Order: sequence, then C-alpha cells, then structure tokens
Amino acid sequence: MKKVYQLSLVMLLAFTVILAGCGKNNNNSGNAASNAGTATNAPAEATAAPTDAPKTDVKVGLVTDVGGVNDKSFNQSAWEALQALQKESGIDIKYLQSKSNADYEPNLNQFVKGGYNLTWGIGFDLGDAVKKVATENPNANLAIIDSVVDAPNVESVTFSENEGSFLVGVVAGLTTKTNKVGFIGGMESPVIKRFEVGFVAGVKAVNPNATVKVTYAGAYDKPDVGKSLAATLYNDGNDIIFPAAGATGNGVFNEAKSRNKAGGAKVWVIGVDKDQSLEFGDDVTLTSMIKRVDEAVKKVSQQVVDGTFKGGTTTVLGLKDNGVGLPETSKANVSAEILAKVDEYSKKIIDGTIKVPTE
Repeated sequence: MKKVYQLSLVMLLAFTVILAGCGKNNNNSGNAASNAGTATNAPAEATAAPTDAPKTDVKVGLVTDVGGVNDKSFNQSAWEALQALQKESGIDIKYLQSKSNADYEPNLNQFVKGGYNLTWGIGFDLGDAVKKVATENPNANLAIIDSVVDAPNVESVTFSENEGSFLVGVVAGLTTKTNKVGFIGGMESPVIKRFEVGFVAGVKAVNPNATVKVTYAGAYDKPDVGKSLAATLYNDGNDIIFPAAGATGNGVFNEAKSRNKAGGAKVWVIGVDKDQSLEFGDDVTLTSMIKRVDEAVKKVSQQVVDGTFKGGTTTVLGLKDNGVGLPETSKANVSAEILAKVDEYSKKIIDGTIKVPTE
C-alpha cells in the first residue's frame, strides 16, 4: 500500500509539471510583440497575434530603424498599419527591431531569405541597406519610407514634411506668449531638415518677431537626451517645442508634463508623425504634425496582396494628398481663429501660392 501511495504521488507531481509547462507556453505565444527586445545578442523581433480574417499566403516583414517599434512615432505607425491590414486580409506579419545601423542589412535579409512577399525598411537611415539587399535579390519585393531607392524591385514613399511643419509653425507662431519657440531634431538628414525649415518658415510667416531655436539630439532613441534638451530650451524662455526625433521626442513630452504639473509658466509640445495627444494628453500637446506613414504602408502592402505592387516607383505625399496635416484634436487647444489661419495657409500651399522651403 505504501508503494502504491508513493507511485501515485510521483505521477501527480509529474502531471502538475506538465500542466505548468503547457500554461507557460500558451501565455508566451500570445505576447510575442510585448516581449520584443528581451534578447541580448540578437535583434528584437515579433509577430502579430492570430486573427480571424480570411487567410492569405502573403507575408510582410518590417524592419525598424533604431528608434524601435514602440517609438510612439513613425515606426509604430508603420507596424500598426500592418496589424490593421492583417485583421482585414489575413496576411502574415512580423517585425525586426534594429538596435544599431549594423542590424539593418541582416534584418532585411532575414525576411528576404525567408521568402517574405514584401520587406519594409522604415526610415531614411535604411536607404543604403535596402539598396544593397534589393540589388542582391532582384526577385524580392522591398519598400522604404523616407528615402528614395533607385531599384526596379523597390517602391519608395516620401513625404512633404516641410508643408505639414509649416502649418504647425503657424500654430506655434500665433500661440507663443514669449515669442520664443524651439525645434529638436533627431539625426541631421534631408528628412529632418524638411521638418526644421518648414516649421521655421511657418512661425516667421505669422510672427516675424518670434525666434526659433534649433538643436539636434543626434539620436532617435534617447528620451533622456530629449528631456535634457527640452529643459534647456524651456529654461531659456521657449514655451513651445516641436521635436522631430522619434523616441527621443518622448523625453520632451516628459519634461513638459513635469513642468506643467509643478506650476509656473505653461509650456507646450507639438507632436510629430502621429496624433500624440492620444498618447501624452491634451494638457501638454498643442497640436501634432501628422505624417500618414500608416496609410502609405497599408496601401503599398495591399498592392502585394492584390498583385499590383509597383517596384521602381517613388510616391511623394503632401498636403494635397492628405499625406501630412493636423489632427481634428487640435481644436482642443488651438483657437478657431488660428485654425482658420492654418486653413488659409494650407490652401495657399496646395495651390502653389506659397512654396515652402525644403532645405
């Protein structure tokens, strides 16, 4: 009897271990995206959760720049677009998160060699890597945001950031109480330069007495640097800051929120790429310069599903294409009079009356 009892106890313990193991596996499989970035010796990667949409064999991969997929900016917009398309079309999607520039080429190759129907490079910095991988794999389809890659199997999408930035510059110029506003860029590049010069032009168009202090963080993934730069600008009397710096810009919001909570003079941040009031709140987000990366990624990816992919082409999206602009939520903090002025300048840009500088 004692032997039977011992045997039963051993079997019970073994069964408990098996159940625990199964539960652990099931839990992890549903949280791949949230666990991305935990590996120390390899680029982070994630797949989207299962969907009930009609299943297709199309696979789309996305490679982020160093800002990461949760930058609350354009990398995140691109990934959310693929998630939306997965729900609608049932495509298989995955992203690889780059930790440094050295990850770009191997990450792109991982999707290409893995037989993905489309591989995205998100960001200007991936241009050279996309060009190399596309040349070495002429039968693969690739696409890139914010850079033009001259290759027959690459579709390039760029934006007129200067036009949208001009409009938020109008808002800043007419809202500032100190006549001092700031701009924080990530890495110096033609893309970020378009943000900068458009913003400065918009401020000056409506408020010639205002000054725009321009500084660069030198990174897209350093919120602490963004916070420090913002502190300096706010201390110098700049009451509005427009960061075009990916995740680095999150630190600007953190600094502004801390200052407003502590009392004193009100300070504002202008969001970028997404409607960042949805993330950081109306109490600190004056408006945002929306850049419809999500629509561009979804549209080009849908072409692969439909069999109409247009390699070797470049699409430029501006105000007239609704590729850039301000969100509806702007009315929470921007007066009707200022929004009317924004609309006035928008029409002039679209009809060619105003030519917004690009550099």
